Amino acid sequence: MDPHPEPEQPLPRYVCASANPDKVAEIAALLDGLVELLPRPAEVPDVVEDADTLVGNARLKATAICAATGMPAVSDDTGLEVDALGGEPGVYTARFAGEGCSYADNRAKMLRVLDGVPPQKRTARFRTVAMVVWPDGREVAVEGVCEGLIAETELGTRGFGYDAVFIPADADGRSFSQMSEAEKNEISHRGRAFRALVAALR
Repeated sequence: MDPHPEPEQPLPRYVCASANPDKVAEIAALLDGLVELLPRPAEVPDVVEDADTLVGNARLKATAICAATGMPAVSDDTGLEVDALGGEPGVYTARFAGEGCSYADNRAKMLRVLDGVPPQKRTARFRTVAMVVWPDGREVAVEGVCEGLIAETELGTRGFGYDAVFIPADADGRSFSQMSEAEKNEISHRGRAFRALVAALR
């Protein structure tokens, strides 16, 4: 046994730029043991996400939180791209059913606009951009994608967002909502994006 063990290196500290508690919980689980994730300060106002790309919105959030805290900030932005809708809702995924809509509103609209579309034409993908911005202006951005199908009805009760209507291609026919958190994180867009981010940070 080494009488002079190396002191453990402290984990790098990042502030989470997301204000969505469901996203924060997923990000924290994905980065657990790899970084010390600090919560977004409550006094920082909401960031207006008006960029026309996922990377643009991720940058807006991370830059604002980095400026407010003087610390590196980690953010993400996610879009659901449905082929039968020409790639929509994309950057408007969170407000597909209108400003102030709920997760349930978005799922209901998705099922409504795809009513009658056969399963083979319900192909879709989730795309997540994960980003870190540092106070000196450096940034790193990576992407994670999960291909799948939009279900014809809601399946399962776990998760959030569109989880109950998205069936990932790399699984066994269950929706994200029918999976455990660990099963979902293993194949999800956000899981892939944050594993790529951790690799980039190393």
